[in-house]
Amino acid sequence: MRLALIAVGRLKDGPERELCERYRERAATLGRGLGLSGPDIVEIAESRGRRPEERKREEAGAILAKLSPGLVIALDERGRSEGSDAFAAGIAAARDAGTGSLSLVIGGADGLAQEIRAQAARTLAFGGLTIPHQLVRVLVLEQIYRAMTILAGHPYHRA
Repeated sequence: MRLALIAVGRLKDGPERELCERYRERAATLGRGLGLSGPDIVEIAESRGRRPEERKREEAGAILAKLSPGLVIALDERGRSEGSDAFAAGIAAARDAGTGSLSLVIGGADGLAQEIRAQAARTLAFGGLTIPHQLVRVLVLEQIYRAMTILAGHPYHRA
């Protein structure tokens, strides 16, 4: 199963990008033995629209154009929290069901359009705090890597 992180906005050079790349590389290496490839990172340009709804609509169109057929998980403040073990189990269940791709989607500053949330099989949140998008990207990639360590029985995850 191919994993992708689709995120609105471009991550600038710096510590966040370096940390994202570190987790992406770790996940890519470990995932090969688990029947998982990627995660690919797809950056969507932020909309220049004037109103929030206009920006979300434009970004949704760009996101939909990049989605592969398969499972979609939206990262949204209105989503539910789940533990790392449950996240890993969801990835494994999708892979074992023959799902070809799993896309995790992070919206722009105005969030995700309802159209994207409706497309998602699950909507997850990293708690009730407002977290900058750059850090959400790091958290998602770390959780993908953590999920792979859980599935591989690697000692990285100590619940």
